[in-house]
Amino acid sequence: MADVAVRAGVSQMTASKVLRGTGSISADTRNRVKLAASDLGYVPNLFAGSLSSRSSNIVAVVLPSINDAVFGEVVAGINDVLRPEGYVTFIGESHLNPETEEKILQTVLSMQPAGIILTGGIHRTAKANQTLQNWECPIIQIWDEEDEHYDGCIAPNHAKAGRLVAQHFIDRGVRRPAYIGAELRKDICAARRLDTFRQTIKEAGLSLVEMIEQDLPRQPQTGRTLVAELMQAHAETDAIYFLNDAMATGGLSWLYEAAYAVPDQVAVAGFNGTSLMHAIRTRLTTVHVERLKLGQVAAKALLESIETSSAEKRRQIFYVELSKGNTT
Repeated sequence: MADVAVRAGVSQMTASKVLRGTGSISADTRNRVKLAASDLGYVPNLFAGSLSSRSSNIVAVVLPSINDAVFGEVVAGINDVLRPEGYVTFIGESHLNPETEEKILQTVLSMQPAGIILTGGIHRTAKANQTLQNWECPIIQIWDEEDEHYDGCIAPNHAKAGRLVAQHFIDRGVRRPAYIGAELRKDICAARRLDTFRQTIKEAGLSLVEMIEQDLPRQPQTGRTLVAELMQAHAETDAIYFLNDAMATGGLSWLYEAAYAVPDQVAVAGFNGTSLMHAIRTRLTTVHVERLKLGQVAAKALLESIETSSAEKRRQIFYVELSKGNTT
């Protein structure tokens, strides 16, 4: 700050006011200070200002993984809304680990964030829950609507998604359906989809074969591995519902290489719609989630909460539309 002031020929107080956007200062002086700051590569200390204002222009976004195509689009939607309003996002990856998420929350809260957008549907530690409930900044939960502690929840209806796939199979006349998943102990939302899928299949008088591996990642290779085991043990299977599109595309590639006709011999379905971005040789039915819109709606809800007084706040739940999509 002292270097900026000397270069611009003003006092440190004047330089500080210009860079903080305060005070009654002439346009010429403001321009000189801003030019000096730019020439020197000056970057204001956001955290120093947050100590007195109790907040910064940072919005913390806590996700399972930024490498997941689902959440990559969600973040894009969040930034579409927040950046024009002067906010920057700090991304933390929990990898579905409650202890990791707790540490991330402790870090981001020390930055005095203007708000938090965090992913629900995972098991949260008691300490993390208590910290979030005690913190005063607005908190919006995405991906899961099943929590009353936050200012808003924006999510697909996971129970509806499970029923949608089950009904699709039933309408096709399948007789021997199966489910393939992974890490369900960590993913509450995926487990909820399986529950309604299982229930709807049972109500139709059908039996369901389930193949779930808790210790493998929810990626294409796991889909390949599990579908190979499934078809070896249950060759009569005529429909498979995968936890997500990543696993479904892996399983689909194995079926294709093993000369199964899809969907005539074995119908395949996934979840989240990420397969729609890729070209694959055989049709995959998926439940499409409007991920970009989910991020945009979450960011808009956060802005509304930031701008609304505590007395006027009301908790809101938004469901993102689900639709059935095919890729060929």
